[in-house]
Amino acid sequence: MSEHIAQISDDQFEEQVLKSSEPVLVDFWAEWCGPCKMIAPMLDDLAASYQGKLKVAKINIDHNQKTPRAYNVRGIPTLMIFRDGKVQATQIGAVSKTQLAQIIDKAIA
Repeated sequence: MSEHIAQISDDQFEEQVLKSSEPVLVDFWAEWCGPCKMIAPMLDDLAASYQGKLKVAKINIDHNQKTPRAYNVRGIPTLMIFRDGKVQATQIGAVSKTQLAQIIDKAIA
C-alpha cells in the first residue's frame, strides 16, 4: 500500500473525507475485486502527482458497510471525489489513468 493513500473506515469517513480541507478521491474496493487491484498502481501514481491538491483514500467495503450503503455503492471499484463534504464526481468501474485524471481535474478545478 502506498504512503500517499489513506486507508479509512466508516468511523473515520466523516473526519477524513467530509471534513477534509482538500478534495478527496475515495476508492470503494474489496480484496477479491480484480479491477480494484488493477487500478491500485494507477491510484498510487495519481495520489503522488496530485499531492497537496487532492487526498486519496481507500475504504474496504467488506469491512466497512455503512459508508458504501450511504452512498449507494452497488459495484466496485467505485471512485467518488468529495469536495466540501459533497460528491463532485463518481466513476464506477476501472478506467484509464488519463480518463481518471480528467475526472479529477474537472472535479477539483
